[in-house]
Amino acid sequence: MISLSSLSPPSLRERLLAALSGPLPGRSGQARMAPAPYFGSMDERWLAIPQDHREAAVLLLLYPGAGGHPALALIRRPDYDGPHSGQVALPGGRREGDEALAHTALRETQEELGVDPAALDLLGALSPLYVRASNHLVYPFVASAAARPDFVPCAREVAAVIETPLERLLNPRYRGFEVVRFESLGRVRVPYFALPGTRIWGATGMILGEFLTVLEQTHDAA
Repeated sequence: MISLSSLSPPSLRERLLAALSGPLPGRSGQARMAPAPYFGSMDERWLAIPQDHREAAVLLLLYPGAGGHPALALIRRPDYDGPHSGQVALPGGRREGDEALAHTALRETQEELGVDPAALDLLGALSPLYVRASNHLVYPFVASAAARPDFVPCAREVAAVIETPLERLLNPRYRGFEVVRFESLGRVRVPYFALPGTRIWGATGMILGEFLTVLEQTHDAA
């Protein structure tokens, strides 16, 4: 496990800028937190991207949290009749028209959390991830804020803001898995990050898996 306790937010920003401008871990990073059949490898049907897919973007928003230590803003979706009801997620949403995907991530974060894009420094992008449940190809972006944002969540889209220390996500003690049975795949090993009162898994967990791999690579290169 790497430690961020001695790393200031500006130092972390510089390391991430450098790391995100180079080759990304891609599927190998995402696979750390990817659901997988209890026996054998992931069914290739889960990896194929249909031609009628839609595009979306999400934002990994980093900022100085408690004690000045790096934190990440997550959200809990409201309960509704849909595939992501009540889930813990990254702020983001569907691309509108031909807008730049980075703009999608920043726009959706402003709509959902009330964070002004002008207060954010866009550091780069992670690898896109196809989400079968919603038929979206999701593009994750990473941004940092010099100070903790004054979050003003949109009640229609956000049930709660979950401010998460990066140290917790990096600590293997707060990870686990359970075996879930799916009709199409049978028994599936589902990894998760354990947060107080909730879990992060699925697409959000896979995106965070690649991000943590990038963080670890910046530490190894230091």
